Amino acid sequence: MKKIVICAILIGNIIIARGQDPTVKEIQKESERKLEKDTSKGWRKGGVISVSIGQGSSHNWAAGAEKFSFSTASTLSVFANKTAGRFYWNNTLDLGYAIVNTHSVGSRKTDDKIDFFSKMGRDLSNTVSIAGVINFRSQFTNGYDYNYLGKGLKRRTSSFMAPAYVIIAPGIDWHPRTYFSIFFSPVSARMVLVTNDPKSYFYPGGIIPTGGFEVPLAVLYGVDPQRKVRTEIGGFLSTNFNKEILKNVTFKSRLDLYSNYLQTARFTVTGPDQVQTTRIGSNPEKIDIFWSNLIAMKINKYLNVTYSLDLIYDDDIRQFGPNRTSAGTQLRSLLGVGFSAKF
Repeated sequence: MKKIVICAILIGNIIIARGQDPTVKEIQKESERKLEKDTSKGWRKGGVISVSIGQGSSHNWAAGAEKFSFSTASTLSVFANKTAGRFYWNNTLDLGYAIVNTHSVGSRKTDDKIDFFSKMGRDLSNTVSIAGVINFRSQFTNGYDYNYLGKGLKRRTSSFMAPAYVIIAPGIDWHPRTYFSIFFSPVSARMVLVTNDPKSYFYPGGIIPTGGFEVPLAVLYGVDPQRKVRTEIGGFLSTNFNKEILKNVTFKSRLDLYSNYLQTARFTVTGPDQVQTTRIGSNPEKIDIFWSNLIAMKINKYLNVTYSLDLIYDDDIRQFGPNRTSAGTQLRSLLGVGFSAKF
């Protein structure tokens, strides 16, 4: 009788244990999730640096080639993210610089980028947050028009803080996946600055000896050279994607769209160092585009292949077309093979 009772108790305990097994597993999973979430609190930092070098030469090459060329390109992408309960603060800094030197034309840069993006928010749910964004874009060194006025002259057309773009935007952040998010701000502020030598004339006083007057550098970016800054109020949308799409292949992309609600200005050079301003109506349907893409393919621990593609359209940048007075789509791409390291 005792054996039967003991067997019955054992069988009952096994049945109860099996019945509770799913609950135990759920508790374990939940504990693991909480532990994983807790470990992500505080600052998480890291980044990637890459450097690539290329060289070419020729001698008595009948088909025609540069006698010597050398190119180098470097990129640095770092992040610092912090989580504290429902609050988060994500920061990224992307830097890039590339230069090519050839026997025939000398040194010219092929990439130059400073891009800081900071987003702070508070979760309203697992996928939606109220957030704010600050974005700063500019470049490191001077850029030039190497055939100014069609005469082979070299005129400065850009530099650090000439131009620079600053966006301050409160809004809503939707982040359904860790690698994908969409931020939207119905009302945001954008400033376009040209504070570093905003005129940059090639000739003294901007007076062309053969006739006519030079256009100030600031006007090339839709900025009054006397004020050095253009302020806009408008809608801002930013999408971010960063994921390993294939084994050892990472794709990073950011698309920013901006629609200005305010009136815009057009500038006409009327005399030596004189600019006339004409106000035109607002055109919110003319959306400014900034799209940055980077594909990184890892070969081994230190070698990788990178390809970057940037696209910009800004209706206030009117340097294109037959008369160099029209807006246009700007494209820049760079392919590199070289050293890379994560930290």
